[in-house]
Amino acid sequence: MGKIIAVANQKGGVGKTTTSINLAASLGVLEKKTLIVDADPQANATSGVGFDPRNVRTSIYECIINQVEPKDIILSTKNPNLDIIPAHIDLVGAEIEMINMPNRERMMRMALNKLKDDYDFIIIDCSPSLGLITINSLTAADSVIVPVQCEYFALEGLGKLLNTIKIVQTRLNPELSIEGMLLTMYDQRLRLANQVIEEVKMHFQQLVFDTIIHRNTRLGEAPSHGESIIMHDASSTGAVNYLNLAREILQKNEMTRISDKDKIVEVYDGES
Repeated sequence: MGKIIAVANQKGGVGKTTTSINLAASLGVLEKKTLIVDADPQANATSGVGFDPRNVRTSIYECIINQVEPKDIILSTKNPNLDIIPAHIDLVGAEIEMINMPNRERMMRMALNKLKDDYDFIIIDCSPSLGLITINSLTAADSVIVPVQCEYFALEGLGKLLNTIKIVQTRLNPELSIEGMLLTMYDQRLRLANQVIEEVKMHFQQLVFDTIIHRNTRLGEAPSHGESIIMHDASSTGAVNYLNLAREILQKNEMTRISDKDKIVEVYDGES
């Protein structure tokens, strides 16, 4: 059964979509079957892997609102082992349409649970808000990655996000965990960037990924070509960073799986 990871931060411009696309593409290159779910009405993840959102006929909106089968709207990308459920501007209206729905916070979970056995990883690119679509994403997810920009006000608003995660854990999804805080847009020449790293690591300690995403021109160019950084320039700093992040996540999840297995053995031994 695959793992669902939401990439969330209500602040815009911190690298959510860049991380969603390039982490997913890196997992694909490392031979993990991966799906991106574009849960942002701006549909940047959709265009970032080569699809024009204006030409998308069925999207995550139809899955949530009309209960269309998610398998029927999956698109294959140019990246190895990488598919996408696209978004469309119609998703803007979904929150209003969902208000009176029973189980309105669990609509995405019900859709994605049908796909968990088909993929190793499902990456949800959340919108820059804490609205009902983001709540749906967090309720559907097993864990959440929080991109944190290495700039002034980096920690601003993080308290609200963490509080939202805690509410989701308490009321909707007790299994939700924080996969990690990801430092993005790092420029080693700036003293401020190094101060932000120290501050984030001091606050969140072991929750911070070892991998740091550097500012990289090629990383910024890739979406305009409808490509992941892996397809655009596999030798660039950005590609190396995201491959390292993918390896770190794989290693962490393998360790977690072994740990869970040990717990099962301990329980079994204790009962015998």
